Amino acid sequence: MGLSAAFRLVAVSGCLLLLCGSSWGINATVPLVIWHGMGDSCCNPLSMGAMKKMVEEEVPGIYVLSLMIGKSVIQDTENGFFMDVNAQVSFACDQLAKDPKLKGGYNAMGFSQGSQFLRALVQRCPDPPMKNLISVGGQHQGVFGLPRCPGESSHICDWIRKMLNSGAYTDIVQKHLVQAQYWHDPLNDDLYKKHSLFLADINQERVVNETYKKNLMSLNKFVMVKFLQDTMVDPVDSEWFGFYKPGQDKELETLQESAIYKEDRLGLAQMDSAGKLVFLATDGDHLQFTREWFNENLLPYLH
Repeated sequence: MGLSAAFRLVAVSGCLLLLCGSSWGINATVPLVIWHGMGDSCCNPLSMGAMKKMVEEEVPGIYVLSLMIGKSVIQDTENGFFMDVNAQVSFACDQLAKDPKLKGGYNAMGFSQGSQFLRALVQRCPDPPMKNLISVGGQHQGVFGLPRCPGESSHICDWIRKMLNSGAYTDIVQKHLVQAQYWHDPLNDDLYKKHSLFLADINQERVVNETYKKNLMSLNKFVMVKFLQDTMVDPVDSEWFGFYKPGQDKELETLQESAIYKEDRLGLAQMDSAGKLVFLATDGDHLQFTREWFNENLLPYLH
């Protein structure tokens, strides 16, 4: 990659495509853990592999771990569709605990669904400690729609959409379909709260787990990036922890207007008051941004 050339990242579904490069140095020693999105893998040279390489160029000497959930890249990709999310988080938790390079703590950056998985990680696995969490197009209040499917995975997404529409909260769909575990149906709030195996738990919809709250509040910064022209996430406000007002699917509410904030079930209101929440927006489609935008807006949180 030419170090002086212009650079761009373009979304390929839940993946990123690296076109070319430039360099901008920062002295940082905090390791970085990356978790990819749906239809992607840890090590795809056009997406997470390129992201890892870019960060290593920008922050000389940094240790970057791109999480592989499973024993191979193929398994990792498949698990992004079919492995119970709670099991994925446990797998990642064990992986991080065994890595001596992360002992002193790390920053984390999630792409698309990898963002809410990393949030579950900080809430459930405080050792080693996560310092900053950067959510790039994550869906922290879930999704109620799958409007566009990732590239070559479109046939899988057609099947996923059918399963979600036929019964997202049935045991078999919940246990075997990742996207069902962060499916948030505002028209069936009781079903969601009772049967969602992942999102309802990490969002404290059933009971307030004080440990989850304490662990999330231990973050220095929780950065959320929203893509203003996003054609994949529905509703896009979920990228800033917003969602539909309860009982309907037309009117939206911000995080600050929601019960999760007003009741402070996760400590987000306290974090907001302390300046720990950072809301960023960029005018691209899902996971589309320039290297210059990344350097200016996200790189400072990798200290």
